[in-house]
Amino acid sequence: MAVKMRLMRMGKTKSPYYRVVVIDGRSPRDGRYLDLIGRYDPRQDPSVIDIDNEKAIDWLRKGAQPTEAVSKILDAAGALTQFKVKSGKIHTVGGAAAAAKVSTVATSAESAVEAEEGAVSEVEEVEIEEVETVETVPPVAAADGVEPEAIDTTDEPSATDSEEE
Repeated sequence: MAVKMRLMRMGKTKSPYYRVVVIDGRSPRDGRYLDLIGRYDPRQDPSVIDIDNEKAIDWLRKGAQPTEAVSKILDAAGALTQFKVKSGKIHTVGGAAAAAKVSTVATSAESAVEAEEGAVSEVEEVEIEEVETVETVPPVAAADGVEPEAIDTTDEPSATDSEEE
């Protein structure tokens, strides 16, 4: 039996809301379902997404295939991400081992802070020497974008002028 997670339409004409259900793939859209895992109301602002993440993860582990719309809803609710982390498709940094290390480091850091508080009174003040700052002057730009070396101030024709004629 192909089990799917899909939306079941409820509500009056032109005012729908949906149940997120686990259902046999061959059943009609509004047919009998195996389990109700949440609801979705797109007409409210913002849209209401109410998903039981534990049930959703349990059904995903059993092999239920969500439709495209339900997978987006599960992703918004966080159930799909939790499933991927638990199944190993998404790797988290450290996982449970990192959480244990963080708590150990936190307790050792607290004890180190307490030890340093006693040593703070013994620290001497250190004088900071002032450093002399030097300003750099940018080169002067010539008028009309011509560099000063290229300006010829003599009356004699240059070699480049005679070649151009």
